[in-house]
Amino acid sequence: MTRAKDGDPQALAALCERHAPRVERTARHVLRNEEDARDASQEALASLCTKLGQFRGDAALTTWLHRLTINACRDVAQRRLRRPWEALDEDSRVSPDPSPARAAELSELRAELREGLATLPRAQADVILLADALGYTFREISDASGMPVGTAKCYAHRGRVGLREHLGPREPTA
Repeated sequence: MTRAKDGDPQALAALCERHAPRVERTARHVLRNEEDARDASQEALASLCTKLGQFRGDAALTTWLHRLTINACRDVAQRRLRRPWEALDEDSRVSPDPSPARAAELSELRAELREGLATLPRAQADVILLADALGYTFREISDASGMPVGTAKCYAHRGRVGLREHLGPREPTA
């Protein structure tokens, strides 16, 4: 601990490695969501690295790290609440396509997309909606959500794969 506080990067890495499993267990227990828990764990360990100089030693390191973990969990949960899930409403716009069959097909596709999005983890569905439906860039998604750009890209990829599996093969329309 002392070596880590004095700036020894190997001691800091060993400290993080030693306490990471406890941090992850606590975050999973508090958040009950694997992806949110992973995000909170990373934030807590990052806080450990950046705030190590503030540790006074009045309490055990594990007690202090537990508080950092709980705070990170709270922050992740609050970010989740600020971006509430909004169900997709039925599209009531008039189709420019005069074909009633095409209009019915599109309506069915929208319903299947809603169902497919509902089967995905919420973070993946959120990223897909922001990127594919609303045209946000991954940088904008990252800035709005607090997740790293790479995580947003990964969620988009996983979500699209999940949607493809849900929707199944499609026959091209003429």
